[in-house]
Order: sequence, then C-alpha cells, then structure tokens
Amino acid sequence: MTVKMVNGMSGGILMVSRNSGIYVSNSLSRSRSDPRLMNDTQLYAGLGRRCIIWPRNISRLFLTSRPKRPRQRSLKAEAGWFNRDEQKVGARSEKSETANEDILIFFFQLDLATRAQCALNMEQYEVAQQFRNKLAEVESEVIKKREAKRGSTSKGEAQDKAISILRLRSNQQKAIENENYALAAEIRDQISKLEMESLAASAKALALENVQYAFRLGQKVRHKLFGYRAIICGMDPVCCESSSWMETANVDKLVQGSNQPFYQVLVDVHADPNLLVAYVPEENLLAPDKPDMGRFDHPYISFLFFGVDTAGDFIPIKQLREKYNRPRHEVPIDSDDEEDSEDST
Repeated sequence: MTVKMVNGMSGGILMVSRNSGIYVSNSLSRSRSDPRLMNDTQLYAGLGRRCIIWPRNISRLFLTSRPKRPRQRSLKAEAGWFNRDEQKVGARSEKSETANEDILIFFFQLDLATRAQCALNMEQYEVAQQFRNKLAEVESEVIKKREAKRGSTSKGEAQDKAISILRLRSNQQKAIENENYALAAEIRDQISKLEMESLAASAKALALENVQYAFRLGQKVRHKLFGYRAIICGMDPVCCESSSWMETANVDKLVQGSNQPFYQVLVDVHADPNLLVAYVPEENLLAPDKPDMGRFDHPYISFLFFGVDTAGDFIPIKQLREKYNRPRHEVPIDSDDEEDSEDST
C-alpha cells in the first residue's frame, strides 16, 4: 500500500509493506511555512485505491519494516512459546493487512482534525476549511466501508424492501380494481417473498447491533493458542475479512466459525516484531486472571491510548471509543485500598 503525503507542508511517500512496516521516501519537498500550497493538494482518500494523504512528520512515530528487536533476555521472558518458528508462522496466519490499514486511516483522520484545529487557532480559516473538507470526504468513505463490512447495510436493505412492499401493494390494489386478478395474485406472491426477506434482514441488523463483546478496548489479553500478549484496539460483530484470509486463518475450523466477534489486536513487539496487528476470533482470546502490569511495547499505542489504568489495561482515546460506540470503562475501586486510604487520612 502506498500512502501519499501532500498537504502543502512537508511531503513524502509512506510505503506500507506487506509485513506492516513503513518505509519513508523524501521525494517530495514542500515549504512548511506557506499554507497557500494547500491549493495544490490532491486528496487520495484511497479506500479503494489504497492510498491516503499524510503529513510527513507523522511518519517518524511509526516503525520501519523491521522494528528493533529487544534483547534476547526480554524475548525469553515475554515471548513464551513463540521461540519456535512453526508457532510464529501459525500466529502470523491471523495477521491482517486490512486491520492495519484501518488503523492507519484512523490515524490520518486524527491528524486532519488536529491540523484543522491548529489552522483555526492561527486564524487561517480558508486552510482550516480545506482540512475539514478533506476530513469529511475521508469520513464519508470510511463510514460506507464500515457499514458494508459489518453488515449495517442489512438495516438499509430492510428499509428498501419495506418501500418496495408499499409500492407493490399499491400496484396490487390497482390490479384488483381493474379486475386483473392474475396480476394481483402474482404481485401478492412478490409481496410475500419481500416480506420474508425484509424480516430476515431486520433480524440480522438487530443481531449485529446488539452483539455482546467479551473484551473491551484497551484490554490486555493473551492468545489462547499462540500465547502472545496483545491489546484490543478494534472489534467487529462477525468476521469481516476476505474469504482468502479466512481460509489462511482456518476460520472454518473454529468452534463458532466466522459468526462471532473478531478483534483487532496490537501484538507486543517483544513476542513477534513482524506481526504488529492481528485479527483474532473471540474464542481464541483470554483475559488475564490478575492485572497484567508488565511492560507492553507497540508503535501504535501512543496514538490510540492515553496511558494505563490501575488494572494494567490501556485507556482508549475518546475518538477510538466513538468509532466503535463503546462506553468509557471505569476501573472499580478495591475496598481494601479504599480502607487503607481512609486510615492514612
């Protein structure tokens, strides 16, 4: 995937490799001080063409194709049974370029919103409006892609069928008034078929909207089969990957198959520096028995989370919670800690 950065400021090319690494090319050079160059900007919102505009200075926050490996001592402590190559290969079967791209586009949206606000603060209203327009274009495409991916179109499909049923009922009434009973019977059968399809679409949309997730954003988890530690950074009510990915990941062999929540997870680089982002079914994830206060390293953490709570889990930023319509998680106060605090006062 190529990520083209042209925003009237400093420019470059981000090449997103197949192993989720990012290379930076400085082939573009623009003046940071001249906002009028925004007029020459072209937006590659790029969900279909797989490219987006991005400011070059954001690239320094990402790893290159091969992040620095931790010391061997850390690998032994954190990687568990990842030391064997065959189990690394198994874990990488759940690696998802689609999930990684989704996160990168989310970063891009955050950056556009920040730049628009900075332009407003500097009273550069025309530049701010251009950033807002670009953000609106990207968000529109993202919403379309998300709704199609998660089956939200089932609600729209049900509504379309309801409108078609009303139209057919009107035609049926006209056929009866004209004593064309054969046509009226044919329309009746069409209405019955559409009513069944509409009911099925409505039921599917309702089920997807009300799905219960076992894990929450920012929660530390461990893979049941491959043992690596990870952080939840996204979720879908059902598997939304391609058929080829599902075949590679052996989704058909899962107990619940593809009809269960799937999670975008950030994989600790100490476990496997080349995995980064995986797409994991709910049945393959485990929550720790006790708070996991161990170190966790990943290049995307600083964008998606504020920090760590008292239970060791990461606190998602507001925009991430809004993206997945998730409530804020409040860590319960331990009664013993509360008593100790009162005694000390």
